[in-house]
Amino acid sequence: MSGLSQSEMEGCHNLLGLLDNDEIMSLCDTVTNRLVQPKDRQGAIRTIIMYSQSVEELLRRRKVHREVIFKYLATQGVVIPPSTEKHNLIQHAKEYWEKLAKLKLKETSQPLRKKEDIRLFEQQEKEDKKAEKVDFCHLGKEFCHWFFKLLNSQNPLMGPPQDEWGPQHFWNDVKLRFYYRTSEQNVIDYHGADIVSLRLLSLVKEEFLYLSPNLDSHGLKWCSSPHGLVMIGVAGTVHRGNTCLGIFEQIFGLIRCPFVENTWKIKFINLRIIGESSLAPGTVPKPAVTFEQSDLEAFYNVTASCGNTEVSPNITQTLDSGIEDQTLRSGNEA
Repeated sequence: MSGLSQSEMEGCHNLLGLLDNDEIMSLCDTVTNRLVQPKDRQGAIRTIIMYSQSVEELLRRRKVHREVIFKYLATQGVVIPPSTEKHNLIQHAKEYWEKLAKLKLKETSQPLRKKEDIRLFEQQEKEDKKAEKVDFCHLGKEFCHWFFKLLNSQNPLMGPPQDEWGPQHFWNDVKLRFYYRTSEQNVIDYHGADIVSLRLLSLVKEEFLYLSPNLDSHGLKWCSSPHGLVMIGVAGTVHRGNTCLGIFEQIFGLIRCPFVENTWKIKFINLRIIGESSLAPGTVPKPAVTFEQSDLEAFYNVTASCGNTEVSPNITQTLDSGIEDQTLRSGNEA
């Protein structure tokens, strides 16, 4: 019988799934001394876990490479420096599975308490017999409250995170376009739920930023398409500790998940950060979304037509122009 807990068995099953077939079969032979010959890949994974006495014994096997453990943790939203040694990665994996076990125990011990099921967010909606009606203004505010509260809670200066951040809140092919300026204009694109979630997480967890959205009529705009895409534009201020570093503008593209009721996931994000050094000396204007709703609608029309992802020149200018982006610096930094 396996010496692993239920959460450890589930975690190891997902981790081993990152190995190819030859590695799985070879590892099964090593663990069982070739005494068990499973019929297929899944049977081999179950056998490996069943005959492993502990997480350390399994993950220390030479065939379970350091890179595989790192990749698994990254897909779970656990941010660790790429240079972390294997024995430390194993410890991080154990701690992560222990955390999951405690969450499950807490849920089962309090059945009457409403479960927080780590979804993107739930939008209260009104339905009639013929059609579904959504208040998109309310949706935009509820989404921004949820998104920035969750993201900012990952900042170590804010204490332990209240909820789990990770790729589960994004579509697999999500795209992030990040605008900023150092000595010259910088625009970086990120693709995929794992990479996008890790890049956004690093802003608050490693750079200690805090994004405060302005959710009044000037800081929040939205539009929707007849095909289900909802675009939300929001502006706000950027802080580190007690220092205001500048302002930001951000566009989200949301699509409802057809498999989970009342759940939306992020399809794309455009984020532009404007440093204080590019603003008038001694002033930080009230954050406001500088593009108009017509720009959002045009942006949708371009991105959605015929699968073309190129943005027309006037829309690119709307997103890229305005106050020049500067790297964020506090007043006493060089």
